[in-house]
Amino acid sequence: MMKLNACLLLLVCIPPSAQVTSDIYRTNAGKVLFSSEARLEVINASSGRLQGALNTTRRNFAFAVPISSFEGFNVALQKEHFNENYLESDRFPVATFTGKIIEDIDFSTSGTVEVRAKGQLTIHGVEQERIIKITLTLQEGKIGVVSKFTVLLKDHDIKIPKIVHEKIAAEVMIEVHAELKNN
Repeated sequence: MMKLNACLLLLVCIPPSAQVTSDIYRTNAGKVLFSSEARLEVINASSGRLQGALNTTRRNFAFAVPISSFEGFNVALQKEHFNENYLESDRFPVATFTGKIIEDIDFSTSGTVEVRAKGQLTIHGVEQERIIKITLTLQEGKIGVVSKFTVLLKDHDIKIPKIVHEKIAAEVMIEVHAELKNN
């Protein structure tokens, strides 16, 4: 959790003299869903504990979700294996995505806009530079964020034993939903 707080503090506080509080939008209850659709089994889980911040002036952001907060597995043993064997949540407790929105956006205008976010996606302690498409819904005082993208387990050094390789997909679908507010 310390890495999460450090990412968010960096985004919000550096440099303090250049920040205007109304430029920072935050969430503490965004949702992250993942789906593993393997040949023999489909596994879905989600977390409602996504935290994040977006600086609309600089267009930079930081998001993080505790790995152990995912729920909804088919059976309790799947969650246990997810945390202990695959994501090793004791060693790597948080997944993060930090970076910058590529496109120039007028955040003062209401509407929906498709953008690309470029940054570092860190899962299982392995950082990967990614460009992820995001839909932003801009309204006065809040920004809706929706994104769908895939993650290859091998890109984050997540190893799946041969005995279960037909039950766990090598490519996992991730879906993010969040509402950020500037208060």
